Amino acid sequence: MAKNTPPVKYAQRTDSIYLTIELMDVKDEKIELTKDKLIFSGKSGDKDYALDVKLFKPVNPEESITKVLPRSIQMFIKKETEEEDYWPRMLEDKAMEKATFKIDWDKWVDADEEPEDFDKGNLDGGMGMGGGMGGMGGMG
Repeated sequence: MAKNTPPVKYAQRTDSIYLTIELMDVKDEKIELTKDKLIFSGKSGDKDYALDVKLFKPVNPEESITKVLPRSIQMFIKKETEEEDYWPRMLEDKAMEKATFKIDWDKWVDADEEPEDFDKGNLDGGMGMGGGMGGMGGMG
């Protein structure tokens, strides 16, 4: 049976990437993050999904976090080196990225407005509800 490509969203900072594989109730998942590749396979509903992509630049798998959640798979991927600017794209293959990867505008910020880090509440086992409202300083 042919495998489908899962929908993927991402946002980045100068030192990291927050990636979401948008599949619900994933079963039999296999996720491998190497220095320059992301390999995923799993089943959602009655469909098999697979992804095997070469990243634009090297990452640090040992400092990265992956969490399989009921509604998606969340990954915090640490870049091998902190960059002055964002990567121009996620994947080495530009055509593959355009067909598969979308920007996660909920997590995206401009490089010149960059906060300290991503909210990793979902990755730490929490519900992602902490942290208060950003940008509301001085309201109290």
